[in-house]
Amino acid sequence: MKTFIFLLALPISGISQSTQETAPTVQRKILVHITQGPENPTRAALGFLVAKTALEEGHTVDIFLAGDAVKLLQDDVLNTLTGLGTGNLREHYDAIVKGNGRFYLSGNSSKARGMTDADIKGKPAEFALPTMLVRLSLESDRMFTY
Repeated sequence: MKTFIFLLALPISGISQSTQETAPTVQRKILVHITQGPENPTRAALGFLVAKTALEEGHTVDIFLAGDAVKLLQDDVLNTLTGLGTGNLREHYDAIVKGNGRFYLSGNSSKARGMTDADIKGKPAEFALPTMLVRLSLESDRMFTY
C-alpha cells in the first residue's frame, strides 16, 4: 500500500508583505552598467531607478556609463529625459548623488561623443577605462546591465 502526503502552503496569519519588506537586509555592493542613452529613455531611466532604489535600501552603488549612456550626465539630458513608467532622470540622479552613488563614464565612449570635463564638473563622476569596469564588476556583489 502506497502512502501519499500532500502539503498545502498557506500564508501565515499576521505576516504581511510590508513586514517582510522591512526585514533587515545585508548591505551589498551593486554595480549598474548602463549602455542605453537618450535614444532609449525608458531603459536609461530604469538603470538610474534601480541604482537609486539600491541606495535607498542601504547598499553601495557604482554606475558605469558606456556607449550612448555617457550623454545621460549632460545637464540638458538630465533635465528633460523621462522614461515611460521608469521616472524622471534628474530626480533619480539627485537621489543617487544624495545617497553617495558614484558615476564612471567610459573615456572612449565619452571622447567619441564629445563629452568633456565641463559635462561632469561638480558631479560625482569621472572618466574611466574598460579596466575600471572590470575592476568594479569583480568587486561588486551584484551587477545590473541596462
